[in-house]
Amino acid sequence: MSIAYVFPGQGSQYVGMGKDLSGEFAEARELFQKADVILGVPLSRICFVGPEEELKQTKNTQPAIFLHSLAVWMCVKKNDAAMFAGHSLGEYSALVAAGALSFEEGLKLVRLRGELMQRAGTENPGTMAAVIGLDPQTVTEICAAASAEGIVQPANFNSPGQIVISGSVTGVRKAMELAKSRGAKLVKELVVSGAFHSPLMQSARAGLEQALQSAAVRDAMVPVYANVTGKPVQNASEIRSLLVEQLTCPVRWEESVVAMAAAGATTFIEIGPGKVLQGLAKRCVASIKTRGVDNATDVRAFLGAA
Repeated sequence: MSIAYVFPGQGSQYVGMGKDLSGEFAEARELFQKADVILGVPLSRICFVGPEEELKQTKNTQPAIFLHSLAVWMCVKKNDAAMFAGHSLGEYSALVAAGALSFEEGLKLVRLRGELMQRAGTENPGTMAAVIGLDPQTVTEICAAASAEGIVQPANFNSPGQIVISGSVTGVRKAMELAKSRGAKLVKELVVSGAFHSPLMQSARAGLEQALQSAAVRDAMVPVYANVTGKPVQNASEIRSLLVEQLTCPVRWEESVVAMAAAGATTFIEIGPGKVLQGLAKRCVASIKTRGVDNATDVRAFLGAA
């Protein structure tokens, strides 16, 4: 049995995340305290008590989910990982777990990434939409056709029949119209603060690239399946460049899960808030087992079963 540990991205946050972990496990408590000091921001308070509007700001959401995920990981830390992956922001959590980044380095990077993406969303307003029931080729063709109205491209290939598109409001809404006409089961605009994983995030790239060039990135000790390629990466230089590309490129999550299963992963364990990745993994490869570790109860159950 090979285990893949996966880490969630933006959208999985909730007020109260990590509070019980911090109260019960010294490793988690120390990490939350450390994060507040590193950032000079009361991130633990934002996680534990909100308010929700503050937690939902991208500059806070990203480090909050990263922090929660790594706090869970510190509590359950195992040496049985055959591979790691993370969805968008979660890729940074995965890289810390795989030894490519220190917690401090990763936290500073995700805070900066969140700030840059929030600013890009303000400077270049856009939107995103979920398209259910169409294949990747069809959605790609739809985005190409809708590009005459404005920027739009696939942003997340999440699972068979579940794709998110991203871009300008005019481009995305035109693509939504076309998707409905091509027989999509559901097309829904999402409430987001920017057009993530699209060219509208271009203005965030330079700042992130500069920070990554000066960051202490090491070779990963365990393969991490990259969002941009859906393939394993361990080389530090390649990790740096892929993290920059990730800002404006689609997240190839379905390809990542299928590739991890093909490489022998039989169990996918989601580390951090929510259950999104467990559901996606089962839709990508029906035969795999899934499990999630989010709160203190989950940690106790996980450690008891280990």
